[in-house]
Amino acid sequence: MNRRIRGGTGISIVILASAALLLSPLPGHSQTPGMERRQNRRANRDDARATRQAGRHDARDAKQECKDAGGNRIECRQLKREMKQDARGAARDQKWGTAREPNE
Repeated sequence: MNRRIRGGTGISIVILASAALLLSPLPGHSQTPGMERRQNRRANRDDARATRQAGRHDARDAKQECKDAGGNRIECRQLKREMKQDARGAARDQKWGTAREPNE
């Protein structure tokens, strides 16, 4: 009699364990459209930051070349300012898109 009870108990434990495994939620995909959009925005921000940084370096080098060539201080400063403004505009277009092609 004890063997029957022990055997039934063992079978019921196995059935309960297998039912718990079957009822547990299945692992899903963590990539949602919101996460993809966030990653795209982050990439756009990083690209824009790199563009602004490159523009600053280029403008700095251009100003130094202008000064080394004997250019007027005011003209060299204006050249640097224009180059930085152009870089900011390019970064803005990268980050937000243009009127014709907005970023999503």
